[in-house]
Amino acid sequence: MTDQAVDTGGARLSAPSADGDHFLGRTRELKELRADIERAGLDTIAGRKAPRARVLLIAGRPGSGRTALAAELVRQVAHRYPDGVLRARLGEADGTPVPVERAARELLAALRVPAPAGAAEDDLTEALRTALAGRRALLLLDDAAGAEQVDALLPDAPDCLVVAVSKGPLTGIADVRPCTLGGLDTKSAVELLTRYTGSVRVTVDPRSAESLVEACQGHPATLVLAGGWLAARPKAAVSDLAKRMHTPGQDGADDADATPLARVFRLVHEELPGPAARILRLLSLAPAGPVDDHTASALAGCSVEAARATLDDFVALGLLRPVDSPLAEYEVPGWLHPLLRALAEAQERPGELQLARARMLERTVRLLHSCRTITETDSPQSREKIQALPPAVRFADPREAAEWLRVRRPALLASARLAVADGELDTLARRLLSQLVRAFAAHVGTQAAAADLYGVHGLVLDVAERRGLPRERAAALLNLGDLDAQTGRTRDALARYRDALDAGRAANDPYATGRAMESVGGAHQELGDYDRAADWFGRALADRLARGERTEAARLYGRIATAHTYAGRYGEALRNWRAACAAYRKSGEVAAYARALSELARVQEYAGRPQESLHTCQEAVEWARRADDVRLQAALQLRLADTLERLGDPTAARLHRAAAGRLLGEEGPERPSEQDTGPEQDANACEIRGASSED
Repeated sequence: MTDQAVDTGGARLSAPSADGDHFLGRTRELKELRADIERAGLDTIAGRKAPRARVLLIAGRPGSGRTALAAELVRQVAHRYPDGVLRARLGEADGTPVPVERAARELLAALRVPAPAGAAEDDLTEALRTALAGRRALLLLDDAAGAEQVDALLPDAPDCLVVAVSKGPLTGIADVRPCTLGGLDTKSAVELLTRYTGSVRVTVDPRSAESLVEACQGHPATLVLAGGWLAARPKAAVSDLAKRMHTPGQDGADDADATPLARVFRLVHEELPGPAARILRLLSLAPAGPVDDHTASALAGCSVEAARATLDDFVALGLLRPVDSPLAEYEVPGWLHPLLRALAEAQERPGELQLARARMLERTVRLLHSCRTITETDSPQSREKIQALPPAVRFADPREAAEWLRVRRPALLASARLAVADGELDTLARRLLSQLVRAFAAHVGTQAAAADLYGVHGLVLDVAERRGLPRERAAALLNLGDLDAQTGRTRDALARYRDALDAGRAANDPYATGRAMESVGGAHQELGDYDRAADWFGRALADRLARGERTEAARLYGRIATAHTYAGRYGEALRNWRAACAAYRKSGEVAAYARALSELARVQEYAGRPQESLHTCQEAVEWARRADDVRLQAALQLRLADTLERLGDPTAARLHRAAAGRLLGEEGPERPSEQDTGPEQDANACEIRGASSED
């Protein structure tokens, strides 16, 4: 998991100099924190073994360098934790707490432990504790909003160490070790200022530099802004800024009671060119996570090149920090968000803010559409669609699009949550969610992206229920039900399928209704209620027959037969398999007909009719040969061999086994699994699991 440090000040900073990442100051705090690691805990003093990991707390205001200090501590002690360092961010840059479920899932992903899509928070945190049991690992939990978040993620492993970063105390966690940050010491603060101003201006007037540090209260983020302001004005003296900081309100601004950070930021903002100042204010509307040039361009309605140049200027001013990423991404520090939000609300009309947000989400929709379309280059029509896209949102090849989707995934998911949270943008939200699902399916696959898709379908459901859209509600419920079924939550899936059936009927959507009825039957079959399964498959069959869908009807005959087979009603099973065979043969589907015959032969054998099974299986082999289905031919040859052995003809059985071996290209082939012998075994093949084509 990547380190997502928030603060731009204190210890690890982005600055123009080559040594901009050098850690500054905090010697005393680091010494105390390292001593706290060695100090005996309350349980040890009481003669008990510590039941959980030790927790060190670094508390401070945003911009105080708390994250940088935590990262430096982790760097210094990481060698003592051979099972690695795990990092999770528990708060967004705008202050929104990250759900524990999301943080636990990210930590499990870093440990390469599978986490089922849609799993409950308790299940995920328990899986995390199990994965960390007996390990010696270090967890850095950044931007914790409260003790509840940290407590839920604490490992039940006394050899682990947890370093938590928060604004204040974590009341409720036993034996927590707090370290509260103030300002930097004067020497370190002056050195930080020097990185931006250069040494000359500080050397010729060291008292003014110390006076400026005092006015900034040694607060790292304030010093970074002050240094950026001076760096942009090479002819300005350090004393000029120090005087302005010591006499607030001298320019007529009502900032006498503002914090030093707010005063410096106001100074920086007021001296920005108008277009740049507007871009900066509108960054408060960006979704959680790093921003890029497309986000800034769409928010401000300017070109991508102009947005990129402006963002680079913000980095030089200390307003943003570049992110270590294959793409050009920037991080908005947590201390900056409330200042930007207040300015945007004060200086931008509500309609302009809404329009900027809509432009940003519309750009995201177009990028996702381009990301998906680049995978469809196998037809002239698709290539024409790609060429018709504006160059700014066009990808060169599928690999570039896949990399963009991987890197921008957190921001894209945050955009989806933002779009749904804004009820005024529901139409745009539907398009965004649809394109996000399609892009994940095209580049990642529905199985690999199941966890993300579960959240996206949940957002679709929110929009559909809020706007009263039964068709979209049915689609979302079906997709969520499928994901529940895949992860073993069959009863939850059954409830969703029933709700989807009601929504499909309300929308008069035959596709959703038919799929829901079939899915209800599949859930009952998974639960072992074969009578209800056969009944619901029969309802779905009647629906397909009424619409003249012969192929789907044939498949449903097979599902009904499978349910009867599980229940031991072989007569009903044979009748339905024969109906399936007749439907497939009538529609000319040779391979499907061969598979249906193979299932008919299987049930005949179950029913104690070996001669009939032998004849049917031989017929199935012939049809499989016509269909050029070598794998099915081999499976059927092995089934013939088994049947002949039971009938007392071992010589013929050996011949059929040899034939199967030749078909599979090996002398002694392994017996194909039940999943290779026909449609009965493959429940997924009988379910329609594709997403709706509607936006």
